[in-house]
Amino acid sequence: MKVRVRLVGWGMVRRFFNIVLGALAMVVVALTSAFLAMRLAIHGREVKVPDLTHMTVSEASRKASSMGLRLQLENRFYSPDVPPGQVLAQYPAAGVTVRRQWPVRVTESLGSQQVSIPNLKGQGERSVSINLKRLGLEMGTVGRIAAPGPVGVVVAQTPPPNAQGVERPRVSVLLSEAAEDSSGSTESSDGYVMPSLVGLTVSGAYARAGAVGLRIVSAEDVTPAVATAAATPAGTPATAPVVVGLAPGIVVAQSPLAGHRVSRGDAVRLTLTH
Repeated sequence: MKVRVRLVGWGMVRRFFNIVLGALAMVVVALTSAFLAMRLAIHGREVKVPDLTHMTVSEASRKASSMGLRLQLENRFYSPDVPPGQVLAQYPAAGVTVRRQWPVRVTESLGSQQVSIPNLKGQGERSVSINLKRLGLEMGTVGRIAAPGPVGVVVAQTPPPNAQGVERPRVSVLLSEAAEDSSGSTESSDGYVMPSLVGLTVSGAYARAGAVGLRIVSAEDVTPAVATAAATPAGTPATAPVVVGLAPGIVVAQSPLAGHRVSRGDAVRLTLTH
């Protein structure tokens, strides 16, 4: 009799432990499922940026769209090595992990330079805009400087007339304006439009600055960030570096800013990706 009671008691204990272990197993399974679902929800919204270089812009757009990304055409550069219409550069760079709907900014190749840079000196801003558009060129930054003679005409341009080896189909101009000093005379001085150096390599920035007689006196390095936040707005000023996914040695900020009036010999400071 005592043996039967002991056996019944042991069976109840075993049944109780089986119930407890089963409940614990269900809890573990539930927690594991929740963890996996959370990881899938988080990482399911992420994607690695594909390599879009040497694709046509339309092919790159379709490729980016198929992976849940947005293509933004930001620049057009001349290139003797990449055929016109193909992607010359991109950022974020290929392989960088970003969120879906992240914008991938690309530069389109225009092939080798075939358009001659016209002489715009003495022309008004509207006339310059029309002539550049007719030649397939773009109006770059427009600066103003006190100068003798007619007001509102071009007194300097970057790049200069007939320049070769131009990187992009964009011409920046410096327009004249009247300014009187305390004696009532018109102030005049030689000046240039500060070109945009952002997006160039160090050597390219030195070449472009040197073409108008400017001196690069410092180049501060910054470490590129990982692309995991919201996309940087397109209107971000040059003083706030955008370094997501850029290769090392690329200019991401400059001082003075593009479009400011500068003089030959002025100092320029750069910020580079490291």
